[in-house]
Amino acid sequence: MTLIPNQRHLFDIPDDVAYLNVATMGPLPLAASEAGQRGVARKLRPWTIPDTDFFEDTKKLRPLLAQLIGADETGIAFVPSVSYGLATAARNLPLAKGQKILLLADQFPSNVYTWREQARATGAVIETVSVTGNVSLSDALIDAITPDIGLVACPHVRWTDGARIDLAAVGARCREVGAALVLDLTQSCGAMVCDVAAVRPDFVVAAGYKWLLGPYATGFLYAAPHRREGTPLEQNWITREGASDFSRLIDYTDAYAPGAERYDMGERSNFALLPALHASVQQILDWGVANIEATLAHQNRTLAIALEKRGLATGPESGRGAHYLGALLPETAPADLTARLKAENIYVSKRGNRLRITPHLFTTQTDIARFLAALDRHLG
Repeated sequence: MTLIPNQRHLFDIPDDVAYLNVATMGPLPLAASEAGQRGVARKLRPWTIPDTDFFEDTKKLRPLLAQLIGADETGIAFVPSVSYGLATAARNLPLAKGQKILLLADQFPSNVYTWREQARATGAVIETVSVTGNVSLSDALIDAITPDIGLVACPHVRWTDGARIDLAAVGARCREVGAALVLDLTQSCGAMVCDVAAVRPDFVVAAGYKWLLGPYATGFLYAAPHRREGTPLEQNWITREGASDFSRLIDYTDAYAPGAERYDMGERSNFALLPALHASVQQILDWGVANIEATLAHQNRTLAIALEKRGLATGPESGRGAHYLGALLPETAPADLTARLKAENIYVSKRGNRLRITPHLFTTQTDIARFLAALDRHLG
């Protein structure tokens, strides 16, 4: 692994802006913005768009998305949101009455509402895992996976505090008890290494607008090989066998294109968003996810020490995502702390009683120094 030098020159971030909030929304690289603008310009003259363009962007992007998680490209589908991908997973994971769906406390709402609805529809029961004592969230989750668990839905990193889940161990335990595993990698994909061959989940979903540095309303779904013959949410034309031959679209067929493509959303051929996402994902792969993780770990290690000295505990590095800091705020912290920081062009977020600090490769030492100095003023 190689530590990556600062990459601010690839982004449109002014020198006086300290943007430490990728967990809310990652900025587009300049190259992605330019690719998106070129893409949307095609719609100015639609007569210049060949039929093949409905297929080329997805054809080029699908293997790149697979590479992010060590998957095969036939397992990748295009979705506009995590909720869409999770709804697809829910439709294709049968549960029996009384079986349990295992969730984490404080899990992101999209990964709660989907399973509440599934529980109502099937008679399954939601069980929520919380941490007590010195047990890690990861160990608590693994201990809760018992034979009556039908499905485990979890992230790699919890969005509120950065708590890290040992996905390989969770996957192994799920297989032992026969439970399905659904992962939401939105807060980790592009910043942490995840190998689906080691974890062996049933479904994976990730939104593209955070750590993938892509546009809003982009994302992908991964379906394991034994989950690729299921029922999609939509019955659209472009996922059907032979759809590229426009002259024969009225030769209706029940046959789908191979692999997880059947789960692709309708109007997947977005001429503006897909080129931008492609450029962002290509940049991440050029940097290397392992290198990104190592660089952000090195950067955040120093920042965590500085926060700890100020009484803001971030927890042990082994228990959190290396790219993620959730600093526990004192009770005396002003309620409008993030607004005060924003007024100084310093951008972080607050989740519960934690200050969520998520820098990236564009973050400079000057950004960090300004942030810490502002904390001293507002918390002192």
